[in-house]
Amino acid sequence: MKLSFIKQVPVRIPKTHLIEVVRFIESKLPKKYKVSHLELVLVFVDEPTIKGLNKKFRGKNKVTDVLSFDPVEEESLGELVFCTRKIKSQALQNGHSYRDELVYMMLHGILHLLGYEHECGGKKEKEMFRLQDNIFSLYLNLF
Repeated sequence: MKLSFIKQVPVRIPKTHLIEVVRFIESKLPKKYKVSHLELVLVFVDEPTIKGLNKKFRGKNKVTDVLSFDPVEEESLGELVFCTRKIKSQALQNGHSYRDELVYMMLHGILHLLGYEHECGGKKEKEMFRLQDNIFSLYLNLF
C-alpha cells in the first residue's frame, strides 16, 4: 500500500514507522485482499473537525478516534481520518504509546475499508476484532 499523509493539526506523525507497519499489516491480512497497489490516505485532524464529520456522515454528534471513507478513485483503498487528541487520550487509557494506539486505529480503519464491520454485533463483530487483535498482537511482538 502506498501511504499519503494530510496533516491539519500540528502533530508529529511517525511516517516511516507507519509505512513499515502498513506493509506488515498487508502481509497479515487474509490472502483474498490484494491491496499492495492501492493508495491509503491518512488525514490527521482536531476534535471539532472529526466531530463535524462524524455528525455529517454517521449521524453521531461526538468526537471519535478514526473515521474511514470509501475510495473515490479506483487505485485507492480509501481515506482514514484520525483525531490525534482522542487517540492520545485513548493511548493513556489503554496503556499504549501514542504511536501504538495510532497503529491500532489505523488497523481498525483498514479493516473497515476492506468491508469488516462491528456495529452490527454478533459473528461479524467477533470476526473483525479477532483479526484486529491478532494482527496487533503480532505487531507488538515485532515493533
